[in-house]
Amino acid sequence: MISIFTSLDSDYPLWLQISSVAVWLGLVISAAWIANRSVNHDSVKKSEIVRKIVHIGTGNVILLAWLLDIPAILGIVASILASAVTLLSYRFPILPGINSVGRKSLGTFFYSLSIGILVGFFWYLNQPYYAALGILIMAWGDGLAALIGQRFGKHKYKIFGGQKSWEGSLAMTLVSYVISSSILCSVQGNIWQTWVVSMVIAVAATGLEIFSFLGVDNLTVPLGSAALAFLLNQVLGK
Repeated sequence: MISIFTSLDSDYPLWLQISSVAVWLGLVISAAWIANRSVNHDSVKKSEIVRKIVHIGTGNVILLAWLLDIPAILGIVASILASAVTLLSYRFPILPGINSVGRKSLGTFFYSLSIGILVGFFWYLNQPYYAALGILIMAWGDGLAALIGQRFGKHKYKIFGGQKSWEGSLAMTLVSYVISSSILCSVQGNIWQTWVVSMVIAVAATGLEIFSFLGVDNLTVPLGSAALAFLLNQVLGK
């Protein structure tokens, strides 16, 4: 186990792996900066747009990690450093644009933590696609659910004192299903397990997002989605 976590063996050179991630993150940060400078909204709405650009864009790094076979140790170290920075940012103004969501939340910290946990576990099992599934559902599903809910959410409901919309929850379900079915189909093919498991994951991810609070959905959604996909495929024979 230790040798797997510390090995840097890969079919791709380390410089390509690191530079690819750096370039992508640079593009995400640039897009967030442009949005912050150009979007004509009040400060709260602008901060939310910037936060979602970073939320969605950063999650896509997992695809580079999977496709370029980036060693688990790099993802774990990056997760630890990001978690430490986000914890400090709740006390000091290190990431004000990302953490300013108009409510008390540890979402950014849970986001970083969940990536490290999933990379460490599923890289060890040599099944990185489950980590990608969980993280992308968190990034795209949760991110778009919030944006669509804020923009088009006409039918509101409250859970644990927080307000959500049926439009946002439906977006979460649809996006989660598309992500799950796309990833599972790419690794196990067009079989009935792919579509059934994806539907269960989509519903479960939506439930976890609905019943989470203080940003804990950034932990429960990715970990729950990935674990459920893994366990269901074991039970159903894939």
